[in-house]
Amino acid sequence: MNIRRLKSFITIVDMGSITRAADALHIAQPALSQQLVALEEHFKRQLLIRSQQGVVPTEAGKVLYGHANAMLRQFGQAEVDVLSAGQLLSGRVSIGLAPFSAAANLAVPLLNEMRLRHPGILLHLVESVGQAYSELIANGRLEMALLHGRGGIKGLHYEPLLEESFCLVARADVAFDADDGGIRVNQLAGLPLLLPPAYNFVRRAIDEAFYQHHQSLNVIGELEAVNSIARAVYAGLGCTIMPKAIAEQIQVGSPNVVIRTIRAPVISQTLSLCISDRTPLSEPAAAVRELLLELTAGLTSLV
Repeated sequence: MNIRRLKSFITIVDMGSITRAADALHIAQPALSQQLVALEEHFKRQLLIRSQQGVVPTEAGKVLYGHANAMLRQFGQAEVDVLSAGQLLSGRVSIGLAPFSAAANLAVPLLNEMRLRHPGILLHLVESVGQAYSELIANGRLEMALLHGRGGIKGLHYEPLLEESFCLVARADVAFDADDGGIRVNQLAGLPLLLPPAYNFVRRAIDEAFYQHHQSLNVIGELEAVNSIARAVYAGLGCTIMPKAIAEQIQVGSPNVVIRTIRAPVISQTLSLCISDRTPLSEPAAAVRELLLELTAGLTSLV
């Protein structure tokens, strides 16, 4: 087993095809197949399932894929550390920021502070609804993420940072009864709602609150981007329910938008910092983690 074979294996899994991987790596397909055979002989396990549609990793292959990504990242960081010994911290650090959360507001402050404190560190920021950050960390594709949830996933460590309460966001001309600045879930049942897809953690919290109070959601649209939801609210197409930080972000874009606190029950989600508990963070990644914790602590009073 060597670095070149691990890189080839990762490319095969990412491409889902030995032929496409060979083209991407600019090597002959038989030579690439020989590298794969060598890996399978080394581990004494079948790593890929081959079919006419392409290849997919076996359970053993999935395990190797995660370790291979982590090892290659560490190898790359080792090269950077050796070359920059005695100099400023440098290297590439990949971070996921949950888009429907207070974490979404940290991208610019994080980039700005990193430029000031550690200009040699290259940040790779991922803000995606469709990808499971926990899975990307387990696979070694991300080093850390700010995401919703408290954990319970083998191989991952969750550090709860703050609790995000949810609010109703609507145009001021939307008619609904509310008192003391708050609104109950049963008062929201008839409102046309624009929400994230069902697999999103924000949506799960909303679904659970309505289910527990025997209320039905009137969802008229599922959107994967905050900006799209905001534009639909501005246009009067419907309302939305969002964590407070995102609700305020939407409100800033229009003077006709109001925010109402939701109570009975309070809907909320825990924002946590997630890292692998199997692969230690590099020195640059550790510096990024400390900065993330510092910036998140500044959000506590705003959530």
